[in-house]
Amino acid sequence: MCSQVALEERLIAIARGSAWFMPVLRAVRELGLASWCVGAGAVRNLVWDALDQRRTPSALADIDVAYFDACDLAPEREAELQQRLARMLADTPWEVTNQAGVHRWFEACFGESVRPLSSLEDAVASWPEYATCVGLALLPDDAIRVIAPYGLGDLFSQVVRRNPTRVSAATYRRRVEQKCYAERWPNVAIVRC
Repeated sequence: MCSQVALEERLIAIARGSAWFMPVLRAVRELGLASWCVGAGAVRNLVWDALDQRRTPSALADIDVAYFDACDLAPEREAELQQRLARMLADTPWEVTNQAGVHRWFEACFGESVRPLSSLEDAVASWPEYATCVGLALLPDDAIRVIAPYGLGDLFSQVVRRNPTRVSAATYRRRVEQKCYAERWPNVAIVRC
């Protein structure tokens, strides 16, 4: 098993070598947000496609851009940022979410209430599966910051495991069924609950 540092270096190398992921990071950096990352399924697909040596990236429903701004929870701000990104990379399916406001709409969308999040790192730690609790940000000096509160073991081992912080067992089972992980990536191991 590789060390966390080695896995972070490997993840950064995969990101830097991606023809589609680096332009995404550069575009989001242009927004000038103080606390942000691209994460969840975008990072999972990036890594799992690399592990499976795919030449063509897997389809993504969206590119999750997470940011944290407790001073401006207006949905219009998220929409404005998403429109700016769409102007930069028009063919990219952007999904911009201020993690500071998730508690205001989560129950209406998913049927479960959640506590307010305290930071971007707190938000990433609450995402549905440990393999998707990963975010990357491109810093002004072109260094890539990795946010991985549970490490990168599940991501690089291609393990789908429920993160109970926010997602119920029933919701997790629905997600596993809808996402068709095993059909998309033959080496994926799904931890049932």
